[in-house]
Amino acid sequence: MVDVSGIVALFQGDRQADRVVPPSGFTARLTSFTAGAMAFLTVFALALSLATGRLADRWNAELARTSTVRISAPEGQMAAQSEAVLNVLRTTQGIKTARVMGDKEQRKLLEPWFGPDLPLDSLPIPRLIEVIETDDGPDNESLRLRLSAEAPGAVLDDHTRWRRPLVQAAGRIRLMGLLSILLIAGSTAAMITLAAQSALAANGQVITVLRLIGARDVYIARAFVRRFTVRAFMGALVGTLLAMVATYFLPAAAEEGAFLTGLGFRGAHWLLPLLIPPMAAIVAFWATRLAAFRVLKRLM
Repeated sequence: MVDVSGIVALFQGDRQADRVVPPSGFTARLTSFTAGAMAFLTVFALALSLATGRLADRWNAELARTSTVRISAPEGQMAAQSEAVLNVLRTTQGIKTARVMGDKEQRKLLEPWFGPDLPLDSLPIPRLIEVIETDDGPDNESLRLRLSAEAPGAVLDDHTRWRRPLVQAAGRIRLMGLLSILLIAGSTAAMITLAAQSALAANGQVITVLRLIGARDVYIARAFVRRFTVRAFMGALVGTLLAMVATYFLPAAAEEGAFLTGLGFRGAHWLLPLLIPPMAAIVAFWATRLAAFRVLKRLM
């Protein structure tokens, strides 16, 4: 059963018991700084995980129902092969629309690699046909056979080789972000444990006197647990708020889907960082409680 009275006493505090724990000093600064720094890092790890997930979903959605037909042919045969490819695509089940991309669109696609002044007229650039598929999609193997028969210079690209590595990379980065959050939580617990043990050792004589006058270990431990839990909560709250402000000023998502943009939170996801201070308090509670009883047992 949960000791409700103990939980209430933990947050209400006890002025006499609180005197056991020094209100300031090295352990106070260490606990607050550790909780704040770890909360700051956790916000960015969380933002990276969520943004990577959004980017992976976006890439998957944009490329899953699209494909491209690339036509490489002599200038005199380009128009005929393009028309033949369009006829094949229009009569293929699973194809919603198909259109030949204009020179401006192709120039825009090639601009990041070759610059804005690419002379398309003087270069043997393949003709691209954008294909929008239905939900069921076509039979790509059969479509490739029909295209090779009607237009020898046509090559179907279903974007699988582009989509799969990108989505896998995004998923792994998201997993790394989640693992980073777990490592940060573990590091926070370790630092708070060291700080609590240091405070307990520094107050060894006070603890001995309290025991002589009848104080129980639960009473002594509660004073340490409450003080370190509050320190961790306040430090994490400050670190979380600073990180949220910094995240708000990160670059917004670019239209071209640049990877290092749009790393902030969106919509209801802005509420998720607010869970970090309570989680830090929980970590501090259990870390301090275990450390307190361990040290008190050793001081017997």
